[in-house]
Amino acid sequence: MPFPGGLWWLLCCRQGFTLLRRDYGEADREADGEAEEEEASFELRAQGDQGSLEVSLSQPTRSSSGSERSLLVAEEMRSLIAEKGPEPVEDDPDALVKGWLQREVRGGVKTPWIRPRKYWFVLTPDSLDYYSSNEKGARRLGSLVLTSLCSVLWPDKQTYKETGYWNVTVFGRKHCYRLYTEHLNEAVHWVCAVQKVIDSKVPVQTPTQLLMRDVEEHCGSPEVLEQIYRCNPILRYTSSPLYAPLLPFPYGSLDQSAPGPRSYTTLRDEAVKLFNSLQQLESERDPVPLMQGVLQTCLDLPPLVDEIYCQLVKQTTEPAAPGGQGDLHYWQLLTCMSCTFLPSPPVLRFLRFHLDRTESRFPASEMAKYACFIREALGKTKGRECVPSLEEILVLMRRQEMICTVHCPGAPACSVAISSHTTAEEVARELVSRLGLSQSPNLFALYEQSRRREQPVASATLLADVLTSLAGEQREQDPPCRLCFKHYGFLDTDNVPRDSLEFALLFEQAHEMVLRGYVPTSEETLQTLAALRLQSLNSDFSTHAPFPRLEELFPPHVLHARLPAPRRRTPTKCRGARLRAGLLAGGLWGQVLAKQRAERDQRLRGRLREEGASTMAAIVEKWKLLQGMGRPEAMAAYVALVREWPGFGSTLFDVDLRASPVGAGPQRLWLGIGAKAVSLYKPGEPEPLDSFCYGRISSFGASDRSTFRLSVEDRDLLFETSQVDEIAQLLNTYLASAGARRPPRPQEPATSPPAPDPTTPPQGLCPTAGPWQHRPPVGSFHS
Repeated sequence: MPFPGGLWWLLCCRQGFTLLRRDYGEADREADGEAEEEEASFELRAQGDQGSLEVSLSQPTRSSSGSERSLLVAEEMRSLIAEKGPEPVEDDPDALVKGWLQREVRGGVKTPWIRPRKYWFVLTPDSLDYYSSNEKGARRLGSLVLTSLCSVLWPDKQTYKETGYWNVTVFGRKHCYRLYTEHLNEAVHWVCAVQKVIDSKVPVQTPTQLLMRDVEEHCGSPEVLEQIYRCNPILRYTSSPLYAPLLPFPYGSLDQSAPGPRSYTTLRDEAVKLFNSLQQLESERDPVPLMQGVLQTCLDLPPLVDEIYCQLVKQTTEPAAPGGQGDLHYWQLLTCMSCTFLPSPPVLRFLRFHLDRTESRFPASEMAKYACFIREALGKTKGRECVPSLEEILVLMRRQEMICTVHCPGAPACSVAISSHTTAEEVARELVSRLGLSQSPNLFALYEQSRRREQPVASATLLADVLTSLAGEQREQDPPCRLCFKHYGFLDTDNVPRDSLEFALLFEQAHEMVLRGYVPTSEETLQTLAALRLQSLNSDFSTHAPFPRLEELFPPHVLHARLPAPRRRTPTKCRGARLRAGLLAGGLWGQVLAKQRAERDQRLRGRLREEGASTMAAIVEKWKLLQGMGRPEAMAAYVALVREWPGFGSTLFDVDLRASPVGAGPQRLWLGIGAKAVSLYKPGEPEPLDSFCYGRISSFGASDRSTFRLSVEDRDLLFETSQVDEIAQLLNTYLASAGARRPPRPQEPATSPPAPDPTTPPQGLCPTAGPWQHRPPVGSFHS
């Protein structure tokens, strides 16, 4: 038999819906068996003489009547609005804006058979009310109390195209008003007025924020602190779910949706979902994927970082089983958070106090060890571009360091121990010292190397982020991506000792330039270089010696250039002929054409194999002539042949030159950046078209993301390239290393975004001068 309405209401009042239980997920009770919840909606009371504060939270009893729940009035905030008398709505002295608007009814305004209903809306300094009409005695149908957590969305053009109405959406704690008008200026006027009222409100502070402040104020009084923690279960571990976030978030704001495949709701809902995910950690046998998911959500939604820190502090305070598996999972996630995100100053202070309190209460325990590790990590964390990989999370859970493998051309790979805060600058400095390159005048850097690209790593870039990105690409590429240590700038290539490791690095880098076609020379010289490469690898000729693939010895583009160019059929001008050709291509004739294309491709592949076999035979004949030449002599002869090209030592970039913004079509060129000059080459030509010493360059910079501007005396050269930042950074590097003059200041038109300062290394690039390089005088570059 169902309960009568009055009896059910009395039962709800007896049990009570406290804010700690409903809005903050706390159902804990004191040990003395107290069953009654406190009835103040929000009350701060002084306890004793110590001045400690107890926060008691409850909310009014909810009614279960279906008719009452269907009311549009926000019952939880009704008491904040003064009841208006029977005076005409037009004469309301508190009205800021008033007028007719249409409100979305059940079914939505997008359904053409349901029209939105028109109401009289009145905006006051406290609320947004709507009435059945603007006449005297009109009934107020609803009210939305405006606080600092409310939000309003601007009119959406897409909605106007679909419905013919400009929309104004106002989000409150429990309700959302979707209003519509046919005039854009009216919609904008309402949005600005509502936003002005929201901005005038005092920021709302949650109980957690107030208690954090109390803990900070009484950190020197252990008795007061213990009383605060004992009287406020919101600060302690709970096994109950959380119904509202611990920190204030705007109601229904839709601006925090993160780009990418993951879709998110509002910040408040995501905060509650994350707490449910945290509680799952206690029973997870493999918590690593769940931890990575929480970290990814924080990376996508930065406002949630403080919330997760507060939730983790709460769950690690007085847990049910201190030091148990579930408790340690919380500490391990807190360790990963401390190595990835830095909280705001108030949350950081509260977190440091929690770490100190844990160490003092549980000395020499696993929790104390994690607390010590987290404190050290917080002093180094500056933010990450990627969330930690699964391997990094496993390492952090054990409070250990990762092993990073760096490949050195011509030398064995080096293993370097790194942490989540190790930068590329620190690793490069260690490799320079370990490989004995401290006295070299040349510059070195770490490179991300894959089949598709090779780019230097910025000095401030975290190696953990680089390894995470490379691990994602390794699953898609073969051979896998790797991290390399190479020359970045060639300041002096003539005085490198032949028996040194640096000469081996120079030899390998020269060979890479040859294979990429960046050393324009004759085919006969390329075959000689390939023979010298074989001699350096295998010594004298032998039929049992391992033969590398031809593309590892000889530039592949030279072989492809020998193949005949495919014939281009002239398009038929007659419309009827094009129609007949299209009909034939879709029938039997199309199959014949496909067969002919397959046969032609097979002939080209056979021709390519024949050319490769003849080239390899010529290389082997030249290799036989090198009998008795040692490996150092072969490497020296190889580098000497490559050095005959005037552009050796320059870094080449593929660019498209256009003389002016409205000039002729772009011309494909090589832009060579060297230690002494900037040169322009026609691809494949050994001599430069033009060369500019740095004294002739008046300015340089990025006109936009894909256009690099180089001003030489009285003319501007515009280069279209995807490597704008790399070019600018390399120019700055050579200017800083020379230290003979102040570098030109990048110039930009007023309509373009500001160019990076020459003294600030752009993201993703090698710095101008790192600690492992020879720094120029202070006044030469940074003055």
